[in-house]
Amino acid sequence: MKRLNAVFRKIFFLRPLPTVLIAVPSFLFVAVMLGTEEVSALDYVSYFLSAYALIITVTGAAGVAEAARNGAENLPLLKKIRENPMGKRLLGDAVFRSEVTLHGGLLANLLYVAVNLASGFRYRSAWFVSLAVYYFLLSAMRAVLVRHVHQKRPGQDLISEFRCYRACGVMLLLMNQALMGIVIYIVTKNRGFSYSGTMIYAMAAYAFYITISAVVNLVKYRKYGSPVLSAAKVISLTAALVSMLSLETAMISRFGEKQPGFRRVMTAASGGAVCVIVLLMAVFMIVRSVRKMKKLKFYNSEI
Repeated sequence: MKRLNAVFRKIFFLRPLPTVLIAVPSFLFVAVMLGTEEVSALDYVSYFLSAYALIITVTGAAGVAEAARNGAENLPLLKKIRENPMGKRLLGDAVFRSEVTLHGGLLANLLYVAVNLASGFRYRSAWFVSLAVYYFLLSAMRAVLVRHVHQKRPGQDLISEFRCYRACGVMLLLMNQALMGIVIYIVTKNRGFSYSGTMIYAMAAYAFYITISAVVNLVKYRKYGSPVLSAAKVISLTAALVSMLSLETAMISRFGEKQPGFRRVMTAASGGAVCVIVLLMAVFMIVRSVRKMKKLKFYNSEI
């Protein structure tokens, strides 16, 4: 068993440099193959490589991020930012940085709600309305967390934080229904997201960046013992998964438009996987919060 575990780690847990050297060309390879009209053996090779690249990207994201962070420590710009008290706190206080990004995420989500809702009414599109509902529930979850951090610093009142954690889990269940509606609409109508020109490559870089960051932060912020911060990172991971799904539909629309059957199968499989992951995270948050609150209340009553 130990030997099997060692082999498994050697295959799927690589060092930062080989992770980047394998993942980046693999993603580029599958993008090129999606642009070909005929299906060949190379298509299946590219799909296999992209799947392996995704696995090692997730398992090696923390190492890559740490290596990048260590390399960036000596950048003149970061040294300049640290000379400012607010900049020093922003770079050195992970909890404060998480609170700032939580506010920024809330404002961005509210903007998306307004834009998609206006587009839905203007074009009478169920597509934009579904997106508006998704971003509204995302905003509601972030608003619950923002309200809490305004009242108490994360880690001070765990029972109150677990209540927020549970509320986010319940809203995540509701949001999953909107997400399922989006996936069903994409599959049945055979449409999806689209980006003009080279914007798709910028969106690809953004999607991979936020996904890697979300995975790293989800693990990283567990050590602070704050359910509010953990909930914020779960929300970020959910948004990142949906971004990856939208990127996939956009890339298939751009490079595989002459393969409608393949497009439906891939979108249905990926969309179903994202919905299952979100569902499991929501159930985990609800169950964990209920159990933790019972333990904390029992402990406080004994004291």
